[in-house]
Amino acid sequence: MQEAKKDSIFGGLASGAPVGADRFPFDPREYSPAMSSDSRELLGIDPPELIFPFELKKQISCSLHLTNKTDEYVTFKVKTTSPKKYCVRPNNGIVAPQSTSDVLVTMQAQREAPPDMQCKDKFLVQSAIVTQELTPKDITGDMFTKESGNVVDEVKLKVVYTQPHPTSLNGGSEEGLGSLSYQEATKGSRESETVTSEPLALISKLKEEKSSAIQQNMKLREELDLLRRQMGSQHGGFSLVFVLVIAILGILLGFLIKR
Repeated sequence: MQEAKKDSIFGGLASGAPVGADRFPFDPREYSPAMSSDSRELLGIDPPELIFPFELKKQISCSLHLTNKTDEYVTFKVKTTSPKKYCVRPNNGIVAPQSTSDVLVTMQAQREAPPDMQCKDKFLVQSAIVTQELTPKDITGDMFTKESGNVVDEVKLKVVYTQPHPTSLNGGSEEGLGSLSYQEATKGSRESETVTSEPLALISKLKEEKSSAIQQNMKLREELDLLRRQMGSQHGGFSLVFVLVIAILGILLGFLIKR
């Protein structure tokens, strides 16, 4: 009867979870650890509590580090008492011998804080020794029950809310905080624009100077080529005149000798 009651609780909560969400509910009031006779600690879990710096209307994440302390392959599954409130990725998996796997638990944005910042949510990490051939797709809930005959282990984790860093500097007033945040944001925006515009102006000026230098260089090259052509033309003309003069003198000299 007790097992049947547990199954009905699991089914009811699971059916209420969003489609595609990786969440496995459990009820600590109705749940007794399903450890086999030779159960032992299989996974080291750090930290021992899920600590969230609580802030309204903001998603907050916490990481779990699962360490396989054995020389066997260990599969795990993570459950929670509030499946609609948390997202666990991955919610199950396999940890190789003497290795570590990380699990990210994300709390959905909350619209109101609990009384006295006390959270009653719980998490359960189940683990069991499996064969090396097992894949994550083959993991089922039956592997973590005493009827399976597997060596299993279960660890319950509490959820702890902590105060975030102080955000109000104007007597705790949300309006003062909003005004201060707006002023700081506006000031930061202006400073960012000033810092950004100065390098842009410098780059534009350098580009203009570079373009002007290129144009002057091209102009000097053209003038230099023209000067070389003029010098070549003058040098060629001088040589032709000189040859003509020598030729005429030679003819006259020959004519005089014949006479």
